[in-house]
Amino acid sequence: MRLLMTGGTASPLAVVIALGSAQTIAWASSYYLPAILAAPIAHDLGLAPTYLFGALSGALVISGLLGPRVGHAIDTFGGRSLLAVSNLVFAAGLLLLSVSHGVALLITAWILLGIGMGMGLYEAAFATLARIYGANARATITGITLIAGFASTLGWPLTTWLASEYGWRAACQVWAVIHIGLALPLNLSLPRAAPLDQDSRPGTGASQHSGRQSESFAMMLLAYIFAAASFVSSGVSAILPTMLVAFGATPAQALFAGALVGPAQVGARLLEAGWLSRFHPLLSARLAMLMNPLGVLALVAGGPWLAPAFTVLYGAGNGIITIARGTLPLALFGPAGFGRRVGMISLPSRATGAFAPLALGLMVEHFGSNALWISALASVSAFAALLLLRADQNAQATGGEHS
Repeated sequence: MRLLMTGGTASPLAVVIALGSAQTIAWASSYYLPAILAAPIAHDLGLAPTYLFGALSGALVISGLLGPRVGHAIDTFGGRSLLAVSNLVFAAGLLLLSVSHGVALLITAWILLGIGMGMGLYEAAFATLARIYGANARATITGITLIAGFASTLGWPLTTWLASEYGWRAACQVWAVIHIGLALPLNLSLPRAAPLDQDSRPGTGASQHSGRQSESFAMMLLAYIFAAASFVSSGVSAILPTMLVAFGATPAQALFAGALVGPAQVGARLLEAGWLSRFHPLLSARLAMLMNPLGVLALVAGGPWLAPAFTVLYGAGNGIITIARGTLPLALFGPAGFGRRVGMISLPSRATGAFAPLALGLMVEHFGSNALWISALASVSAFAALLLLRADQNAQATGGEHS
């Protein structure tokens, strides 16, 4: 099966740069925004900062609920226009947030931002690439995560500077302008995807029915795997400095170790783009899920002196599993119906990512540093689920090979 590209002759590298840059803007102005603006917004509106993080959690749930419908739309029409519309929704949400003076407008703004996240973050970008490049989308999926992996690195300093110089309201307004002036044209520069070939449509018969049963089981496994990975990623990130101090690290040691997470993520993604790209994504995903448990073992064995080893392993696992969210379903099921599948698979992970910081925070209060063992067990369970998946799932789930 082929998915043809029309409406331009943009090279894959140009597409990766454009979409990766647009994704950087989308992540920096939504998911990573409360880390910097929660305190000033809460102070200005007379609220507790937890209201802002609760609003982000609600936005993540909304984005997850939208996932299957967004994915189906991309499967049908391509993602170029939908990603462009997401920039308008993001801008509207940010502008509404900038004029909020009470809870009602604040919640409405984050509802809009949640809709934008459902339309414009990784799952939609991955589906767009699968729709353009078909089974050959793995390299481009890896490429955009390499660029967008710097969303916090670039976004946090810019948001901090804008908020300190001009206030949080102006910071939101500037991000809205960036969406309209930069991200929107970048998304509109993406090539259009041609209609699906005839052989991409679902077949009928006993073999296809058996394939759907096998596919459903594999999708349930993937949903659990990515939900567990999201629980670990969101939860550990929220408690990382506190946890390292609980293991005996000084604040300076904890800060140094925490700073290694970002470079480790990028390094792991470079490894995925290079050496690991020669292997099935199952290998990458299995290695990724082992990183956090190995890091916990190192931290327990070596204490604060091995805190950097823990954060490097944790960051590397996060970096690769983010790519696997796109490449693994593509390799297992093929590009036909990719967007809908990824949307359905991502639903539980949005929920676990939303409540993980609160859940692991409560576990720290009751179990102290032993809470890290809970994250390690979640990763090990996801690794066990990955062992149940086979590299030949694609042929079995579709009743035959894709041409």
